This record gives sequence, structure tokens and C-alpha cells, in this order.
Amino acid sequence: MKIAFASTDGVHINDHFGWCKCFYMYELRDDAFVFVKTLDASSQISEEGDKLAYKIKCLEDANLLCASHIGPKAVMMVKSSGIFVLKTENETERIDAYLEHLLKLKNVQPPLWMQRFLHAPSSHSFS
Repeated sequence: MKIAFASTDGVHINDHFGWCKCFYMYELRDDAFVFVKTLDASSQISEEGDKLAYKIKCLEDANLLCASHIGPKAVMMVKSSGIFVLKTENETERIDAYLEHLLKLKNVQPPLWMQRFLHAPSSHSFS
């Protein structure tokens, strides 16, 4: 399961999805998480629909998106692309702490949305 984080510094989940210039992708494995790569999302696009479509395309094969802020239109578009959206409670949330939380959820009692990705790792579909 791959998670893209909207972050300005690669440490905290502190960026708005639509304004994010770089996403940080991690993979959640059986008993650990691994940094995969940074995803460049720095192109400036003024029209909102085109900008959101571009940001979604930048997420490549992510299963989850985690951001500090994301608008309702963007949530609908991201979910329509097969990527599940998570929002943090505050901008001081650390990526590594959030990954530890997700790893614990996965290994103890994964919620339904997570089970969908665990049973279909190569697919974004959760219909």
C-alpha cells in the first residue's frame, strides 16, 4: 500500500493538496514502512479543474493521499481516481508518526477502507 503525503519539508504533513509542490511517497509493508520517492507537483496551473487533475496525476500509483488541507471538490476528484483521502488533525503531525499509526492499524485491526487496499494491492478500485 502506497501513501503520498502533502508536505513542505518532507517531515510534517503540513501542506494543502492543491498547493503542494512535492508529495512524499512511502510504502507500507508487512512490518515496516519504506520511503519510495518524491513526486514533483510543481507546475503552476491556474484553472482549478486542470490543476487538481494535474495534482492527481502526480500521485502516480498511490493508494492513499494524506494532506493537512483539501477542498471538497478535490476530495471527490481524488476519490474518483481510486485514491483514498486522509486528513491530519494539525500541521505539526509527523509523517513517520502517522506511518507508525497506519502500520499499527494495519497489523491490529485494519479499517474497511484499508482492507480494500490490502486485498487488492495493485488496484486503486474500491467499489
